[in-house]
Amino acid sequence: MPLTRSHIRMTAEAYLDRYPDEREALAGLLSVLDSIDDPCSRATLPGHVTCSAVVIDRDRRVLHIGHRGTGLLLVPGGHVEDDRTLLAAALREGCEETGIRPGHLCLTPQFLGAPVDIDVHDIAANPDKGEPAHRHFDFRFVFYLAAEQPPPLVLQDEEVSGARWLAFADVKSPTLRAKLLDAGAARGLDGQPEPVNASVLIHDGHGRYLLHLRDQRDGIWQPGVFALMGGGREMGDRCLEGTIRRELDEEAPGLKVAGLAPYAVEEATSVDGLAVPIQVYTGLWGGDPDAVGLQEGVLLRWFTPGMLDRLRLSPGLGDLIRRHAAEHPPAGGSPTGVRLLRDEAPEGTELHIVGVHLYLEDEQGRILLGRRHPNSKYAPGQWHFLAGHCEREEAVSCLAREAEEEAGLIIKSGDVELVHLVHMVDSPSARPRIGVFFRARTWSGTPQVLEPDRCVEWRWWSPENLPAEVVPYTRAAIDGIGHGRLYTATGW
Repeated sequence: MPLTRSHIRMTAEAYLDRYPDEREALAGLLSVLDSIDDPCSRATLPGHVTCSAVVIDRDRRVLHIGHRGTGLLLVPGGHVEDDRTLLAAALREGCEETGIRPGHLCLTPQFLGAPVDIDVHDIAANPDKGEPAHRHFDFRFVFYLAAEQPPPLVLQDEEVSGARWLAFADVKSPTLRAKLLDAGAARGLDGQPEPVNASVLIHDGHGRYLLHLRDQRDGIWQPGVFALMGGGREMGDRCLEGTIRRELDEEAPGLKVAGLAPYAVEEATSVDGLAVPIQVYTGLWGGDPDAVGLQEGVLLRWFTPGMLDRLRLSPGLGDLIRRHAAEHPPAGGSPTGVRLLRDEAPEGTELHIVGVHLYLEDEQGRILLGRRHPNSKYAPGQWHFLAGHCEREEAVSCLAREAEEEAGLIIKSGDVELVHLVHMVDSPSARPRIGVFFRARTWSGTPQVLEPDRCVEWRWWSPENLPAEVVPYTRAAIDGIGHGRLYTATGW
């Protein structure tokens, strides 16, 4: 699919958000985008969009080519053709003119898929081509060499007369030179590739792995295969673990993975053919995939290593899972088997769901409660403690995680105390639950609504003046804590 005007405008506006002082200099580009003419067509005058590739090696040098038409040393680039994105156009032009293949290049963590520079320069008239004098609005994208040594160059002879690698300080374009020097000093633009994508190998600790069936659509990376959840780093991500957290929130809001830890770096290929190093994390979760509210892709399912040969997997995923399974065999079983929790308990044992709850009091002795979303499956519109289900994690760690994720509150494990337990059952057929209530003696932060699909409001309430719409076991726990009791049973 050819790139769209909206894609060009969005790319330009994102660039101007970073460099607002250049808006006046790019007034001509914005005018072209506001017109009815094709902004990428050679026939669009007085100017049109072009794209260039800024290729950086491990010695912080930039590849320049000798342009036969002008006699100048330039970074490789040219006109947009039937390209999917501006970045794809820059990549194609750079590869055509130098012989470098897309797989020789990767994105930089400093700029990702955003242009490092948008340059406006004049082009002299070319009577041989029937072209009058005009301007190019050149979107310049940065790429690192994926390997230590530059690949052999195969120059496009009809347009290119030679090639040179120039240090940042010797880059010929003044605007590009300034951007590269600034990024080298302030942002570590050093030519050293590192992962800019992240994925997570989610397992339950008992031999099962959670896989995501991707959409079968054009333009989707690895369409129609089972893959790990994750994605590309964005400018707002503080780190790759932040990328994973954001991607999981976007793809499956109900999927809260515990114990994220780096595991391996895998190599992949993007839809544009770029080399993509991916930081793979591992994480523990043991829930129901159908209950996480999947927003992207087709489905989530648990699989064991022995089932992988029957699936269409993303490249290398089968070997990755088998390696992890061999390194982390489930207790009492083989890496290829599933040992369910129910099988570990003595006969007749009833498994319980454990929930952690935050009992938080302000200086006036008021208790923090949140109003549940009116569309919640459980207790819609009612007031409840900040709470969450305990996954494969220690209860106080679960409490700290839920407090930060749901309300932006920072709680340290040494600053909490156990104040109550509620043992409850909702109906004779329901699985029983144990509610664990912790009081935080100190904390930092102000309660914020960070998961509006679950909680729509936080408010402080006096225990003597609670609202009518309080979750029944929440009210029972407040009463028990107020009277110094440690245990309440309901529904039995």
